[in-house]
This record gives sequence, structure tokens and C-alpha cells, in this order.
Amino acid sequence: MTAPLSSSRSRAALRISARVSAELLLVLAGLAVALWLLGRMWSVVWPLVCGLLMTTLTWPVARVLRRRGWPPALAASVVTVLFLLLLAGVVALIAVPVASQSGELSDGVVEGIQRLREWAAGPPLNIGDAQIDKAFDSAVARAQEGLGSMVGAVVTGVSTVVNGVVTAVLALFLMFFFLKDGPRFLPWLARQLPGRLAIDVPVVFARGWDTLGSFVRSQAAVGLLDAVLIGLGLWILGVPLVLPLAVLTFVSAFVPIIGALFAGFVAVLIALVSNGLMDALIVLAIIVVVQQLEGNVFQPIIQSRGLGLHAAVVLLAVTLGGSLAGIVGSLLAVPIAALIAVVWNYVREQLTDPAPGAGEDDPDLAGPLPS
Repeated sequence: MTAPLSSSRSRAALRISARVSAELLLVLAGLAVALWLLGRMWSVVWPLVCGLLMTTLTWPVARVLRRRGWPPALAASVVTVLFLLLLAGVVALIAVPVASQSGELSDGVVEGIQRLREWAAGPPLNIGDAQIDKAFDSAVARAQEGLGSMVGAVVTGVSTVVNGVVTAVLALFLMFFFLKDGPRFLPWLARQLPGRLAIDVPVVFARGWDTLGSFVRSQAAVGLLDAVLIGLGLWILGVPLVLPLAVLTFVSAFVPIIGALFAGFVAVLIALVSNGLMDALIVLAIIVVVQQLEGNVFQPIIQSRGLGLHAAVVLLAVTLGGSLAGIVGSLLAVPIAALIAVVWNYVREQLTDPAPGAGEDDPDLAGPLPS
């Protein structure tokens, strides 16, 4: 005979469940309010995010100059000017040719999709026209939706050309001040916070900065290697639009997993249209080899510390970010997930009982914004 349930234990379980549910609802409500405030302040937050991302790329150069005895203001000024000259060179040497060939690139993608449609209609697949039309219309709708979200993000964040210029200038000024005064930030923050927060918050900020810098610099390096290797393969095969495809490969590297798939798909389509099926298969093989080298060789070497995120978490983060905020969400999803992981790991460290006899390391509060 089954033993009867204990009424006292049942009531205790219900009370615990109700308390946990109420606490979770409060946390979710707090997150909703924080996201709402973030959306309302996006015109300020977006330049701040851009400034931080640019600082992660330029801080190593500024740090070398400061260690050689350069004054902080001079080091920050020189690095900012060099960064502007580099951007101008990119625009002159790459962006202008890419923009002039963008129409040809889009036409090639459309023609490649049409050829795939014709191939699917024939043997051995023999997919009916109705099925192809339905799948094709669905793909077009998704592409239009993605394009609309990208345009919407641009229009929302930079409603006019003037606002775009203001955003870029503000981001550059913020980068300059981060480079100049970044090392003072954590000690200043520690002095402003009371009690335990004076230790915990600067340590979390330092770890978050290290993680963000690791992500941006490693993705840029890996994207550059991918672009060079894939672009070299396309050039050897005589595939047109090598420069736009290489630039697309580099930019897509900042959207892990999904970006590589998209850039590879476009390159294969262009090769199929211009050079035929055999060269398209060779391009596919080149992309697969380069991606394997990236995952097994480039990434472990360049990103030595890593983000501590499983590939499934990265994929889900990119998908969620894209569904919530389009292209901008896809770009920022993985860094945000990595920063959340940093906070979570630190909280776990503080809530875990120390091993017997283990000492505690002194937190390093003197890092750069941090280095």
C-alpha cells in the first residue's frame, strides 16, 4: 500500500515553490525594466558600445606606448589618429571597390539561387514546382525580413546622416577617453562603492573587459586569416568578386557559426554562376578546410583564454540576438553571453565554500579599463 503524503511536507514544498516563483518573477521584471531603459537610452548606449569595441582593438598599442613612457594623453592621441588613418585607408582601398561591385554580387547570388532551383526540379530530386515555389518564397521572405531588420536597425540607430556622423564622432571621442583614462577607472570605481561592492564590482569589470577584448581581437584575427585564405583560393580559381567576398568573410567572422555559413554560401553561389559546378565544389572544399583549420588550429592558438562558452550556447545566443534585435543583436549576442558567463562564474566562486587551507588571491584593481 502506498504511503500517504505528508501534509506538512507538501505545504512546505508549495511554499518553497511559491517563493522561488515569486523571486524569479521579480528577477524577470527587473530584467524587463533594464531592457526597456536600455532601449530608451540606445542613442547613448550605442556610441558607448562602439567606443568600447574600438578600444579593445586599439588598447594593446596604447598600452605599449604608455609602458615606454609616453604620457597617457599623447599615447591616446597617436593611437586615435592612427586608427582614423587606418579606417580612411580601408574606405579608400576596400570599401569603394566593394560598393561598386555590390550590385554585381547581389545579382550573382540571385542567379545562383535560381540555378539551385532548376537543379532541384530535375533528377534525382525531382521536386515539384509548387514545393520549390513555396520554399523559394519562404527563403525570399526570410531574406527580406532580415534585410528589413538590418535597415530598421540602421534607421533606428542612425535615423539621419547627421545622427550617423554624430554617433561615429562620439564613439571616437569615447575611445580616446577610454584609452587615456581607462587605467584610472577601476580604482576610482572602488573608491565610490561601499563595503564588499568595492571589491566585487571592479573584479567583475576587469574580468569582463578581458573577455570582451579577447573576443574582439581573436575574432578580428581569425576573420582576417579566413578572408586571406578563402580570398586566395577564389583568386587562384579565377572566381570574380574576390575582394567583396573576402571582405564579407572578414565581417561575417564577428557573427560566430552563422556568419561563416552565410559567407561560404555566397562564395559558393558566385563560383557556381561564374565558373560552373566543378569550381563551386572546389570553393566549397576550400571553405570547409579553412573552417576546420579555424576551429581546430587558428581559434585555439589566437584565442588562448577563450570565452568559456559551448558551441551550442554560441549558436543559441546568435539566434536569440538576431530575433530580438536583427543584425545588431547577432553581432552583440556572443559578447553579451560571455559577459553574463563572467558574472555567473564570479557569483559561483563567491558562493562556493573554499577548499580547506586554500588562500584567497588579492584582487587586481589596478588594471587598465583593464589591460
